[in-house]
Amino acid sequence: MIKLGFLGSGRGSNFQAIYKNILNGTLQAEAVVVISNKQSKMLEISEEHGLSSVFIDPKGFSSKEEFDAELVKRLESHGVDLVILAGYMKILTPVFINAFPNRILNIHPSLLPSFKGLHPQKQALDAGVKFAGCTVHYVTLELDSGPIIMQEVVPVLPDDNEDSLSKRILEKEHIIYTEAIKIVAGKYN
Repeated sequence: MIKLGFLGSGRGSNFQAIYKNILNGTLQAEAVVVISNKQSKMLEISEEHGLSSVFIDPKGFSSKEEFDAELVKRLESHGVDLVILAGYMKILTPVFINAFPNRILNIHPSLLPSFKGLHPQKQALDAGVKFAGCTVHYVTLELDSGPIIMQEVVPVLPDDNEDSLSKRILEKEHIIYTEAIKIVAGKYN
């Protein structure tokens, strides 16, 4: 069974959706470790489920590369096959990305390649697009530019604001992230 390691910085809703699918048998995988760079809700959720939960404070490291090397060490010590970014709000360095080539997945709340980076829902609204959505992709050295695994379209409604659009996109994220992991996990079975 494929071993998943999760990195997150926040509320953990994507992690929670994926883990629920592991528990109910929808996703044949094992969550082996959850790591956060903040004392986050994601860590609380993982601890409630008895998972290995690790807080690593980036302030204790002299460089981003040194911090990422510690992340790699922790993930490798748990035998992680696939790294799942679930609201991880730090840009990974080549030290990390090169340690897990084609084995890091991220979900981004836009239809990449449009609206990379921060606040993609606001970018979509400002651009006046009629459709937004979310994308699961492999993480590469270029931000939000790795090969796309799966996307889901969400219509932009006339009365949408950043918050309402974000909520509808997040609902789709909770569905397609598991589906994308299944696609990638199939390569390991």
